[in-house]
Amino acid sequence: MSSRSIAILISLAVAGMVVGYLAVSDLLGPRAKIFWLGITFGVSFILVYFSYEALVFREINNIYAGLEHIKRKEFRRMSNKFLFRPEPLKRIKDEIYQMAEQKQKEIDELRRLQALRREFLADVSHELKTPIFAAQGFIHTLLDGAVDDVNVRDKFLQKAAKSLDGLDTLVQDLITISQLEKGVVKMEKRPFDIMELANEVFEQLEQKAASRGIKLHLFYDIESHLRVYADPHRIKQVLINLIDNAIKYGRENGNIWLTLKDGKKRILVTVRDDGAGIAKEHQARIFERFYRIDKSRSRETTGSSTGLGLSICKHIIEAHRSALEVSSEVGKGTTLKFKLLKANKKPN
Repeated sequence: MSSRSIAILISLAVAGMVVGYLAVSDLLGPRAKIFWLGITFGVSFILVYFSYEALVFREINNIYAGLEHIKRKEFRRMSNKFLFRPEPLKRIKDEIYQMAEQKQKEIDELRRLQALRREFLADVSHELKTPIFAAQGFIHTLLDGAVDDVNVRDKFLQKAAKSLDGLDTLVQDLITISQLEKGVVKMEKRPFDIMELANEVFEQLEQKAASRGIKLHLFYDIESHLRVYADPHRIKQVLINLIDNAIKYGRENGNIWLTLKDGKKRILVTVRDDGAGIAKEHQARIFERFYRIDKSRSRETTGSSTGLGLSICKHIIEAHRSALEVSSEVGKGTTLKFKLLKANKKPN
């Protein structure tokens, strides 16, 4: 029974007793009246006390039962059960459920972030350890006597220097990401011809692509004025990263297409390859720091990559009020695209 039903029953009971008392009051003496007043009070008290005690304890037990469902994440079993009830206790119960469900979601999110943090720290430790240990090994070998051999000395010093250069690149990339996330790095936006920038990137990566037999293709509308309002240095960094990744992970003797498509307010930039592609379960995570689709890949298989390139690209594009999107199909290649504001549409 609801609290409203109980209140109605109590009201009827008290009213009935009062009416009955009034009906026979002329026939009763003073002591009888006191007696019946006591009986009325006692019965009313018992009805009110036990009725509301039963109601309160029942509602509390229901609340605890609902919280148990929340602990087990069985939200559907209690989501619609207590809606549209006007009673205060039930409204309190609904609010407790909503608060508990929200807190559970926050706890789950914190656990997810904690797991990502642990994974990130493990990845950073591994990435830092690799070049440091390599440089240490080369230098200690020289200190142990190999320094007297000129050929060995020069070879090991070059390898140690290469390892330390890789370490410097990694640290600089980490600093860049940290600054981008905090908004410390400001984009130095200005109008420029993105077609000219694309040609510069192709010239820079053409030899690397040729070493794997990969052909670079640039497509654009000759009749369009492909001038954008952006940071040319950062956009060049994005294009180099995207095309360099396509060269590393694309198939040998394959193709990479860079397409510049004119739009009303923005220019669409697309980088596509015909490589192995990326499975759907990995597509949402490829922009995470140090995330590798193939965990067995190392620096030896990925060259000088720090594993931070796509994450940096994502932050740069977001700083231009756009988004870096990925679409891929295993065995058919990968497409990455973003939009840049046209120079004649630049904000005031």
